[in-house]
Amino acid sequence: MAELAPYPFERLVTRMFAELEQRRSIFDLPERKFVLGPGGRDWSVRFHGAQPSTPLGPAAGPQSQLAQNVVLSFLGGARIFELKTVQINDRLVIPRPCIDMRTVGYNVEWSQELTLEQSLEEYVKAAMLVEMLAASGKLALAPGFGRTVFDMSVGYDLAGIRSERVGAFMRGLLDASATIDLLRRRIPAAHAALRDLDYPTKISGTLTLSTFHGCPPEEIERIASYLLEELGLDVVVKLNPTLLGREETRRILNDALGYPDHVPDSAFDADARYDQAVGFVDRLDGLARRLGRSFGIKLTNTLVVENPGDFLPKSEKVRYLSGPPLHVLAMTLVGRFRETFGDRIPISFSAGIDRANFADAVSLGLVPVTVCSDLLRTGGYGRMQAYFEKLGERMDAAGARSVDDWIVLGQGRAEAALDAVERADPARVRACKEALAARGDLRAAAGPELFARWVSAARLENARQYTGDLLANPRYALAANTKSPPKRGTHLVLFDCLTCDKCVPVCPNDANFTYVLPKVEIPIVTLRPLEGGGWSAERSGTLRVDKKHQLANFADFCNECGNCDVFCPEDGGPYLAKPRFFGSLEGWVAAKGLDGFFVEPTGAAIHGRFGGKELHLRADGARDVFTGEGFELSLDAAAPETSVTGKADGPVDLTYFHVLRWLRSAAREQPVSYLNG
Repeated sequence: MAELAPYPFERLVTRMFAELEQRRSIFDLPERKFVLGPGGRDWSVRFHGAQPSTPLGPAAGPQSQLAQNVVLSFLGGARIFELKTVQINDRLVIPRPCIDMRTVGYNVEWSQELTLEQSLEEYVKAAMLVEMLAASGKLALAPGFGRTVFDMSVGYDLAGIRSERVGAFMRGLLDASATIDLLRRRIPAAHAALRDLDYPTKISGTLTLSTFHGCPPEEIERIASYLLEELGLDVVVKLNPTLLGREETRRILNDALGYPDHVPDSAFDADARYDQAVGFVDRLDGLARRLGRSFGIKLTNTLVVENPGDFLPKSEKVRYLSGPPLHVLAMTLVGRFRETFGDRIPISFSAGIDRANFADAVSLGLVPVTVCSDLLRTGGYGRMQAYFEKLGERMDAAGARSVDDWIVLGQGRAEAALDAVERADPARVRACKEALAARGDLRAAAGPELFARWVSAARLENARQYTGDLLANPRYALAANTKSPPKRGTHLVLFDCLTCDKCVPVCPNDANFTYVLPKVEIPIVTLRPLEGGGWSAERSGTLRVDKKHQLANFADFCNECGNCDVFCPEDGGPYLAKPRFFGSLEGWVAAKGLDGFFVEPTGAAIHGRFGGKELHLRADGARDVFTGEGFELSLDAAAPETSVTGKADGPVDLTYFHVLRWLRSAAREQPVSYLNG
């Protein structure tokens, strides 16, 4: 497997702006899918004292690991970026495939695949790219719609978090001056004006602690206390769905929703109980307040279930469930924590978010509302646009102008919430009810103090309303989530396919891409050296390329998660069957077990590997030099059979000569791609 290799910053800058100008897209996301403003509404929220422009964000997963991932999330309207979790063990070997999105969503992947040092640079690169886009004026962002929060995420134990390297990572995001200065100098001359931007040096002052599964409650409290006290960070602690307890978890998952997945007893034995979590959450909130910091919780991590080995590697005894069933489990916990704490403890949320329930999650006052699994489906980051379309439609229908208005109105519990506000001025209450009836300005009717208390009461009322209806909602049950993406029964080959392009947006790293080949038909010819000199040419059929529109894979960004294989209508997997291009000769050489190609930056030479056999082609004036083990030939591409010179120990299949020529030409002639960015 090729290892993830971050793309050079200067080439990302060039690619981003050139693609926007030439193709009206950025990192393969069409401009028509960008979310550039709230359309006269106010979608801003409060998070750790900041005011990001929307409550949406990518969860700490595959959409927030590489710089281009974060940019794509930004273009989709995300403004709170929970960066992928890092840990001291940054040389993990993750089994492949690691993601199963055939139905609700499972994975066996749970930490970053870059080194700590690479992760730090990627996140700074991402912040700078977002700043460049906002400052360039090329996006037509609505005023005030570019406010973001970068939220770092670390795990998984105190010893690792206190280590020098993890500490350096966190300090590097608290003050990124050195990294920004380094990257500033790499901005290409064509964009020299962007070198002088006032890039914020504090990329992040907030942190979501991912304790994952099996972390003792006392360890969670020690880690969070360290982050609050020693590093001065605002902290969110991510909790597990097993807080519901084994009986309630299994009742919801297996009995009520009908899923056959088995949660092993060990998952409950190792995790904190609800009463333990309530205890350390209350204490950590008190500590944060004394320190003048902010504290909250995140609901939830994925759920540990047994792995049947029917898709994900059998070597993994458990897998991690997400999607619709996790939404019900996590929202049940939202209801419990709201009943326990009211809205005193801010809640961040991630579990089965999609276009149908995003607006509901926002109405519960959850900040941020983060998404992962749904963005791995057909359309990828482009699916986020529908989240905001639905939120806007529902806000307009309710007469809500802001997120706080939507919290009051979103679940139809506005009067109940108002009546729940204790010691409210009766005159103000009457004015509020009149404003409700007239679809008037609720904030003006209530005044600042009562309106804040009204919103607070609505968070609890809405949680009761929404979570009380979930188990009866058929969209979360097994029966609604058993259909896998369809297959046609055909198998992918190197060239030509259905060209549906589904594999492009479902890759969170933008590893799959399109390119153009000429329609050609050439004879399959094998050259054989003759004893007395010269060559014989044996023909054995033809090789045809019927479609100009082709698909390929950029190996540096592909972690072989398997997601494009799930959504491709043909068998074989685009990441395995389609041409795999490397971003450097070193990367191509190192990946000896993988077939693939590297085109030199000049475009004069291409290196290829077919079935483990390495071949090379380079331009030499009007001719090409074609080399491999046991041969070195010089040919005229217009008449290779009759123009050949050189030497060979045995037969040479010229099919590979033509394939290398086509791919070299395609890479050179691509208007914008990772091959020539």
